Amino acid sequence: MKLTVHLEKNSYPIYIGSNILRQADHYISEVFSGKKIFIISDDNVFPLYGETLLHALSEYECHSLVLPHGEPTKSFDSLPKIYEAMLQAKISRSDLVIALGGGVIGDLAGFAASSFLRGIKLVQIPTSLLAQVDSSVGGKVAVDLPQGKNLVGAFYHPRLVLIDPEVLNTLPKRYITDGMGEVIKYGCIKDAALFHTLKCCGSFEALKPELSSVIARCVDIKRLVVEQDQFDTGERMLLNFGHTLAHTIEQYYHYERESHGEAVAIGIYQITRIAETLGLTSPGCAEEIKAVLTAYGLPHVSGLPIEDLTTAIKLDKKNLNNRLNLVLLHTIGDSYIHPSDVGFFQNAGTV
Repeated sequence: MKLTVHLEKNSYPIYIGSNILRQADHYISEVFSGKKIFIISDDNVFPLYGETLLHALSEYECHSLVLPHGEPTKSFDSLPKIYEAMLQAKISRSDLVIALGGGVIGDLAGFAASSFLRGIKLVQIPTSLLAQVDSSVGGKVAVDLPQGKNLVGAFYHPRLVLIDPEVLNTLPKRYITDGMGEVIKYGCIKDAALFHTLKCCGSFEALKPELSSVIARCVDIKRLVVEQDQFDTGERMLLNFGHTLAHTIEQYYHYERESHGEAVAIGIYQITRIAETLGLTSPGCAEEIKAVLTAYGLPHVSGLPIEDLTTAIKLDKKNLNNRLNLVLLHTIGDSYIHPSDVGFFQNAGTV
């Protein structure tokens, strides 16, 4: 299956298909005419899929850098190592960077590609469910600061995204659950039918026969939103449903407790619960969301008092001109942006 993100000179194709990784050379040759490729991956993914990718790219001169897995790698401390390795490989602006991994590698490699020599061509090959349905598409690349997640970054679109659902078969169960947090988010913000499918299947095993179409639907939703709002100033903010709380929860525990998808799950339930009490969301939505989260093994509460999170919430990227643009639901499948401030959370209690 092929989808295209239409962004004029920044347009790029997304291919979704089983075992597409083994044919990576065919797709890469459509967007890259050079000979040197630099692969950035991590120590979980590269032992599983590095050899397959290198074999597919045997006609190219390939170099690789394998980094430790996990969110702490997505920091400024990793950038000098990447730049040094790229210099040693004599990577030039006519060469290509491939991000082979989950969201951390996609964000980090993308930021390195955007900044090295003011921009090297980039291909995203996401290997986690979360990266396949969300972070590999849309051109957001970033690193974390101690004060918060993704606070330094850029909009830098890939030349190509290759999504192979078969690689999900080697994912630990927690990382499938993690990705489902973002899948459920898409149903909440834009597609009641997708939400209904998730509700009816009730487990990842039951969802598996539908997985390729579910990935494609999530990617297509993101594609359409990004086309309307490339730089995240309006419609694209809807993709951040649940993220205002999610990022602060992740940061509070130094990215060591909840994964991103788990934190998003908590965020989408809690912000909907609060919005219902304020009459901003139709009654019953929070409970519907909670039921689906529970069915897919996701949490809905962090156990933190909201007061512990408000400082980080003030640093949220959707905080513009001292106004916090919150993403809320009218109802399942129908989202909107609600201008507010941290006072929205004042009576939230424990989230």
